[in-house]
Amino acid sequence: MSTERRLVAHLRGGFVGGTSGAVSIAAHAAAGGAIPGQSSAVLLFLAAVAVGAVAAGTRLPVIAVLAAGQILGHIALALEFEHMHAPTPAMVAAHIAAVGVAALLITGAERGCRIAVAALHRLVPRAHNAPPVRSRVTPCVAHRPHARRVLLPAAGLGTRGPPAVVA
Repeated sequence: MSTERRLVAHLRGGFVGGTSGAVSIAAHAAAGGAIPGQSSAVLLFLAAVAVGAVAAGTRLPVIAVLAAGQILGHIALALEFEHMHAPTPAMVAAHIAAVGVAALLITGAERGCRIAVAALHRLVPRAHNAPPVRSRVTPCVAHRPHARRVLLPAAGLGTRGPPAVVA
């Protein structure tokens, strides 16, 4: 996957996850639900991250992933207050409208990001990678065995070791 496609996929995942969580909280508040506590907020956050990862990793339609995110978000918020209920037609209509509008906005943002990245790709020159310089001359190391014979006796007598213990 190219860098441009990976960027757009990550952007789609972030938008879908964030929108899914935000719409779940807004729908919960509009329905007269209480402020979510820590446990339901963490569950909602994990559901939003999971939905965002699915949206970034696959090419499923955005509207389908958002709808699944709404279901997960509703379950996450309903678990704390233990009010699992059948949704009313007004609630379903509000969720469908919110998912539809969010899907249109996210698809438009994804398309805009593709256009912007393509424009930047044309404007910014690629980094110049110079080919490695190959040298035909190999360095010559002179071997001087006579120098070693002269230096070794001058280095000192005996082998090197710990100091002798004075008794």
